[in-house]
Amino acid sequence: MITRRDLLSVSAAGAAISTACLVPRAFAQPLAKTVHILTGFTPGLQDALARLVAGQMNDYAETIVVETRPGAAGRVAVEAVKSADPDGSTILFAPLGFMMLFPHVYKTLRYQPRDFTPVSTVASTPTLLTVGPKVPVDVTTVAEFVAWCRANPKSATYGTAGAGTTLHFLGATLGRTAGFDFLHVPYQGNGAIQDLVKGEIASTIMPVGSSLGLVQSGHLRALATTGPRRCPFVPAVPTVREAGYPSLEDLTWYAFFVPAKTPAPLVEKLNAAIQAAMLTDEVKSGMTKLAVEPDAIPMGEFARLIAAESDRWRAIVQATGFVPTD
Repeated sequence: MITRRDLLSVSAAGAAISTACLVPRAFAQPLAKTVHILTGFTPGLQDALARLVAGQMNDYAETIVVETRPGAAGRVAVEAVKSADPDGSTILFAPLGFMMLFPHVYKTLRYQPRDFTPVSTVASTPTLLTVGPKVPVDVTTVAEFVAWCRANPKSATYGTAGAGTTLHFLGATLGRTAGFDFLHVPYQGNGAIQDLVKGEIASTIMPVGSSLGLVQSGHLRALATTGPRRCPFVPAVPTVREAGYPSLEDLTWYAFFVPAKTPAPLVEKLNAAIQAAMLTDEVKSGMTKLAVEPDAIPMGEFARLIAAESDRWRAIVQATGFVPTD
């Protein structure tokens, strides 16, 4: 089976694929109908990324509208795309967790990964383990934080963007691996960062961009990133592997999907438009501002990534003892 490192090594090559050969003659002109790209959360990083890439996809459609469809931890948007006409006019933009994690988290899921055709990833980001003023200022490493949590069990808390997310399970894995009770506090949006700054929780596990400015200003301390290499936005912060917890290594990918029965020529046209957008200066600079890295994994490798990551997250969820919910 292909490894995550193998997939990461080919993703950069995927961004350089020539787009001209992917556009069938029959679809040389942009689609005349309005295209809707659905995201599952209130405006934030996911919505901003979708708008950034969509703004450079003029070759795909004359009009592209990005819509937020929050609800049921993002599943409302996923279900809407699943039931849409497979004519290339309704597209899902979502983190891979919707496909690789949610099937192991919810007892009743009104969709399966096979209901969608994965088109392309566009960006990836590690997460940060960050601490705030509730934790003593001399705690600057993961080892020191773990020791503090063991000594202060009632204060050992971490906030994330929601229960049942990859962020939730990364924290649960840290607590289980390091041998302490790490209490999860779920929030919506960036509420966890606000409470971290106030000292109401000890730490957060969130995407880099959520707290980057506060880390750079010294208001918060980043102890580790979860990527396979150091993050260019916080190069002084060690990886979880360097900190001694390789099981926490993880990236969050953001990607486009269409309904499973969408004709292959339309999927190829959409993929070509995405790859072309990724090469523009507007998208490159925009991603830097959002603190994410361009990461366009080709269609074939993308499908293999979902399968491999699904198996990995099934094992993680089971190891934490999490009981699937409705």
